[in-house]
Amino acid sequence: MQYLLRQTYELKGGETILFHAAAGGVGSIACQWAKALGVKLIGTVSSQEKADLAMANGAWATINYTEENVVERVRELTNGEMCDVVYDSVGKDTWEMSLDCLKPRSLMVSFGNSSGPVDGVNIGILNQKGALFVTRPSLNGYADTREAPRDDVRRVFRHD
Repeated sequence: MQYLLRQTYELKGGETILFHAAAGGVGSIACQWAKALGVKLIGTVSSQEKADLAMANGAWATINYTEENVVERVRELTNGEMCDVVYDSVGKDTWEMSLDCLKPRSLMVSFGNSSGPVDGVNIGILNQKGALFVTRPSLNGYADTREAPRDDVRRVFRHD
């Protein structure tokens, strides 16, 4: 988790992010950490129970994607500003929607593929949607020294 919120992109207070699967294991930690950092986390969920859990863990807002249009709801919640970063562990099913939730020149972090891998992407779409940046990080790319995992765990517990 630390590599997503602090190394792939160093979140800062006041920013707004979209986090898919906000009531899952990784999402629950993200909600708590984002709140501790002063970041507005909008979490996608599939039920009211999951929305309640994400909110209890610190999400600023939730969107039930089975009942609401995610892009329109993000636009409403952000007064049209959209998100600084989208964290997408879902993959294929949310790829295009995730890009549509971003501000121009902001970052899409694709770190999972529970709905299948994102493939056949025309890289020109990043320009068409506002000169966006995309990354596909993994823990192995950040925990590449013996000290890195230990340092990462310390940062998790300090919320820095």
